[in-house]
Amino acid sequence: MTTGILSAMAQEQTGLAAHLRDLRTERYAGREFQVGRWQGREVVLALSRIGKVAAATTAAALIERFGVSRIVFTGVAGGLHPSVRVGDTVIGTEFVQHDMDASPIFPRYEVPLYGRSRFLADSVLAECLAQAAQAALQDGAVLDEATRMRFGLPDSQRVHHGLIASGDRFVSRAEEAAQLRAALPEAMAVEMEAAAVAQVCHDHGVPFAAVRNISDRADDQAHVDFGAYIEDVAGRQARALIAALLPLLPSP
Repeated sequence: MTTGILSAMAQEQTGLAAHLRDLRTERYAGREFQVGRWQGREVVLALSRIGKVAAATTAAALIERFGVSRIVFTGVAGGLHPSVRVGDTVIGTEFVQHDMDASPIFPRYEVPLYGRSRFLADSVLAECLAQAAQAALQDGAVLDEATRMRFGLPDSQRVHHGLIASGDRFVSRAEEAAQLRAALPEAMAVEMEAAAVAQVCHDHGVPFAAVRNISDRADDQAHVDFGAYIEDVAGRQARALIAALLPLLPSP
């Protein structure tokens, strides 16, 4: 079985390709796909670029061109739920497009002609991600104390499970974040891709799950050191997480 590992930005996959054996790079649909083996597992790395359409295009390519058996999305997100702190990890169990609104023809958030507003993660894949995330957070070698202090990270980072909201805008104002919390009080995090990938995987019957490192609180400070956080925190934890994930994945 081949696992597609998808991220929006290059920093979110920093160092992953170095772990691939028999690495080859293929260009398709204007994107680069890095194909190889990691811990004996067939893996395809891809960057979706930012936004729902770009993510859907890349997910479809992973399935149709490269025949992946499952897709994992890893990257950063803004925290929405009051219990979610910067540095925590969110495992998406379901996904909604917070900017989908075809009302009054369809209820708000419902994807037209699907009869649903939310798409579920594959439960087995999500549980594997949760175990891998715990292992990555408990690995003291992933982040040093200086890095934790630089970004104000707590000594104990937590793993959360729940709804991830996706939309084609970067939520970076406290007012907008508050509106999202009021409309979707159970949402743990907000980002720009996962719900679109979940819909594509639903269409193709391909297991999907997403893990998001919380880089900010989706408020007026969301842009502060964003690039540095992805590089120095989220990227390091992603490498540890994927390394812990691969041995957990079901074999055919």
